[in-house]
Amino acid sequence: MKAAIINQFGATPQYADFADPIPGDGEILVDVKAVVLENFEKVVASGEHYSSKNMYTQFPAVVGNRGIGMTADGKLVGFGMMQPPHGAFAQKAVIKHFVPIPDGIDAAMAAAIPPSALTSYLPLKHTAKIKKGETVLINGATGVSGRMAIQVAKLLGAGRIIGTGRNETSLKLLANFGADAVIDLKQSDDALLEAFEKEKGETGYDIVIDFLWGRPAEILMKSFIPKDMRLPSKRIRYIPIGAKAGAGAYITGEMLRTSGLELSGMGKVTHEDIAAGSTQVWEWIKDGKLHMNIEKVPLADIEKAWLRNDLEGKRLVIIP
Repeated sequence: MKAAIINQFGATPQYADFADPIPGDGEILVDVKAVVLENFEKVVASGEHYSSKNMYTQFPAVVGNRGIGMTADGKLVGFGMMQPPHGAFAQKAVIKHFVPIPDGIDAAMAAAIPPSALTSYLPLKHTAKIKKGETVLINGATGVSGRMAIQVAKLLGAGRIIGTGRNETSLKLLANFGADAVIDLKQSDDALLEAFEKEKGETGYDIVIDFLWGRPAEILMKSFIPKDMRLPSKRIRYIPIGAKAGAGAYITGEMLRTSGLELSGMGKVTHEDIAAGSTQVWEWIKDGKLHMNIEKVPLADIEKAWLRNDLEGKRLVIIP
């Protein structure tokens, strides 16, 4: 079979022949139909992720660990937990654990949308426990996950949504996904602080989903500091998801003391929560309520696709 192969950590995958995987007890062979190319695959294949040595125990190896396949009876399934040296970026895969994909959903959409949607659905629904009419700020809304977070927040009942980003063209598109206001992060610190304070208005922010962290998070949290001595009037549930703007953020005591700011990770999310969320996401997809800019790329072009850096707001899906 053809596959995307690396011979060492940090190498760019090459399109070449690789031995077909052979099913063992309780396993099935599927034809791979779609695999998402995200930064996670690149980081793991670089050898710099904590899971790199578990996912790549020997070389040569096929990259990727999650995708959409078709069974012998023509059903689409989502799969993961590949056994090295075989991976998902190949024409065939042997799988043991899989999730049936509802009929009528395109393989590329099935590969790309649910993971991104759940990234915001779970913290909004189960960590922040969003209530109808609340104000949500998506810090880093111009990327794929940020755009999806806007849509999910709107579907969960958010009353007002503010998105931030640095790409002027992408910021102009956020209204199409449901954003009520946008904030350009390419401003001086003082101007950005003023923008955050302006958009929070009299009622303030209820929930922040942050894909950036770093300096933008520092300025945003500074905007929560009240102008006078008073007890916090509301909770600000702040959930960092990513760190594209930096791994650290300087948090002062005054940002926490009387602002109502509550910083938290994902918190306790059960398997039942994930299953219910997945079901909801599938329904939204079937109803045409979730949208993503997906570009399909042949597996034969994996080397060029791996090196691309022009993907603002776009998800690459590799088609074997």
